[in-house]
Amino acid sequence: MHDAAHKIRVNCEINGKAMSLEAHPMARLLDVLREQAGLTGTKEGCGEGECGACSIEMDGALVNSCLIPALQADGRKIRTIEGVADAAELSAVQQAFLTHGGAQCGICTPGMVLAASNLLARNSHPTENEIREALAGNLCRCTGYTKIFQSVLEACRAPRALP
Repeated sequence: MHDAAHKIRVNCEINGKAMSLEAHPMARLLDVLREQAGLTGTKEGCGEGECGACSIEMDGALVNSCLIPALQADGRKIRTIEGVADAAELSAVQQAFLTHGGAQCGICTPGMVLAASNLLARNSHPTENEIREALAGNLCRCTGYTKIFQSVLEACRAPRALP
């Protein structure tokens, strides 16, 4: 068991806010986000980087937070599912998931929404194949993916700003 003397200070920006967290250098960023920052929308699925439930954006890149040591977050800009919506309304992707049944049990939903949002930030009108490729790192055990893909396609057609 490590004591507090072995912890480091991790200064980063999370969802647009400067944060200073204290963690063991090799603690998983997933755990630090959930336990210290209170951002429990990021889920643990497999703990091995295979399912995408723990997806976050780090400096604009989609990453699996279960594979990222806390020390790598120092000086970085992080966006979690809690940072996707505007305070006043859901993002186009979130609204489309809600409207078109893209979510069922909810475990994969944060990662799917972040993956879709990340794609749409780079490509506002992706093809269905581009959507499938962008979401390929996210596993869903409930939906069969059809409604998820439809939700992302509908988000592309939304009149409001993406993602």
